[in-house]
Amino acid sequence: MSLPDILCIGSAHWDLIGHTAHALPAGADVPGTVSRMPGGVAFNIARALAREGLSVALLAAVGADAEGEGLARAGATAGIDMRFLHRGTATDLYLGLESQGALAAAVADARALEEAGEAVLAPLLDGRLATPALPFAGPLVIDANLPEAVLDRLAASVRACASLRLAPASPAKAPRLAPLMGHPRAVLHLNRAEAGMICGATFPTSLAAAEALLEAGVRRAIVTDGALPATDGCALRGLLQACPPAIVGRRATGAGDAFLAAHLAAEHRGAGREAALAAALAAAASLVSGDLSP
Repeated sequence: MSLPDILCIGSAHWDLIGHTAHALPAGADVPGTVSRMPGGVAFNIARALAREGLSVALLAAVGADAEGEGLARAGATAGIDMRFLHRGTATDLYLGLESQGALAAAVADARALEEAGEAVLAPLLDGRLATPALPFAGPLVIDANLPEAVLDRLAASVRACASLRLAPASPAKAPRLAPLMGHPRAVLHLNRAEAGMICGATFPTSLAAAEALLEAGVRRAIVTDGALPATDGCALRGLLQACPPAIVGRRATGAGDAFLAAHLAAEHRGAGREAALAAALAAAASLVSGDLSP
């Protein structure tokens, strides 16, 4: 089997998501639905890239258990190259609660990924995908669910990569990506809240957030802001804005992953900045509206 063109590195787990059309104050017990599906930032992005017809492999940690086997099968069925998974003792789980189309609360049990540590990167070091002397040359998608020590190791070894796509995963984890933000071909995909956590500031718009990230030395930052305009800020080519499609939101989990995957796929095919941003906003809107399955 040939080697993949793109690698996604980070989280793969089972998502358990509760959806309700009701408000969800603390302590509430409301009617709704509960769904269980494969997920994780790196997994979601890899699945979306495979759906676009791209050759993509996943570097992640899953258990040598029935849950891990099921996740590996689901990825392979979706067209992801799952040969390079690290097998641990258990498989991670994400529990989310969505109220009225927005994420109300979530708990991520990422012990398998944390315990695996740098073992997740073994295929990049032992010759299966690359070696320290001959690094992987294609795009890498890296999510901030990885432990900080793993992100530090990646920062020291990915200078030769064609490009990096960085996914913060959540506002709390966004600052973990700091060692990778100075990469000359890094593209930071994030929302306004995540930008605020990285910069230690509150931004009124995606434009202000993108400007601050560029001033801080990030070469390119693409900042979303829900239903408000998104901004593609590039140190070499300036600022570009676009409005997302008007939709009725029915789900929230995975919107940022769909956005990143669509943007990468569009640019991989040669689309310009404006077309790529439009494609990314359309993909995220389709998922949030319920028109696109995760």
